[in-house]
Amino acid sequence: MHSALTDLAADIAIDPRQAIGIPLALVGAVFLSLGAQFQHRGVTKVEAHTAQVSGGLTVRQVTLLLARPSWVFGTVMLGLAIVLQLSSLNFAPLIVVQPLGAIALVMTTVINARISKVSPTRASLIAIGMCVGGVGLFVTVAAFTAVDKPVTHANLTTILVMLGIVLVAFAVAFFFLRRQFKAIFYILGAGVLYGFVATLAKVIINRVQHANFDWLTLACVLGLLLAAGFGAYFVQNAYASGPPDLVIAGLTVVDPLVAVCIGVVVLGEASQAPIWAGVVFVVAGVVAIWGVFVLARYHPQSEH
Repeated sequence: MHSALTDLAADIAIDPRQAIGIPLALVGAVFLSLGAQFQHRGVTKVEAHTAQVSGGLTVRQVTLLLARPSWVFGTVMLGLAIVLQLSSLNFAPLIVVQPLGAIALVMTTVINARISKVSPTRASLIAIGMCVGGVGLFVTVAAFTAVDKPVTHANLTTILVMLGIVLVAFAVAFFFLRRQFKAIFYILGAGVLYGFVATLAKVIINRVQHANFDWLTLACVLGLLLAAGFGAYFVQNAYASGPPDLVIAGLTVVDPLVAVCIGVVVLGEASQAPIWAGVVFVVAGVVAIWGVFVLARYHPQSEH
């Protein structure tokens, strides 16, 4: 028995610094929820005063958003959420702090129900439970098995190449198919891009701390800005075609899972995790992602 407990302790890597990173990520989730609600309000008001067209928000509509106090305030809140998230990445592994944003989904659901006076259906509540439960299970296991790993030049090059492929793929799809897009595409697209943003942000923070300024660092900054810019545009289009809690559901599930996949496959942050943890990661991820699709289908405010 003693031997079994010793082996289990050896498999678990607990870093006291995570005690700082996790609360920062949770507070960031609160700002994410509030920011989403205010931005959604701003987008819907702009659409109400302009001709609604398919194929994404126009340049004029995007410009008008800057004149909406609710949208600007929401953007400030999201900015604070990003600052807190980046701060949390300085204390805990990527695959620990990223999934904690799922708490924002619960908050956004409650706030949106009170504002819109549209109560969530039983099916949508089950979907939300799948999202939060899947991500919650994931982060619980990750908190005990994840470790920080140094990012090599080869790792970084791989991440940047992957991002380049993703950006080109989304740009081509948007150019040719945007008139057929629904909220779910924009949500998935933004989630994937923000997953890269979180990863690159952690890399840049580390390289700046070590005064490592080279062409790869500049490439990371450029990649982060491109991913954040396209991701932000996709989010605004998602708000224009779907309720805020659906948008947050996608972002708080897809975003961390993409970042986690990068952390596991490229950075090796789960290299010390036992086999059972890998199985839990896969099952929890499938449950969470399926919850997003169920919510998109059964949300009382969703467009089908």
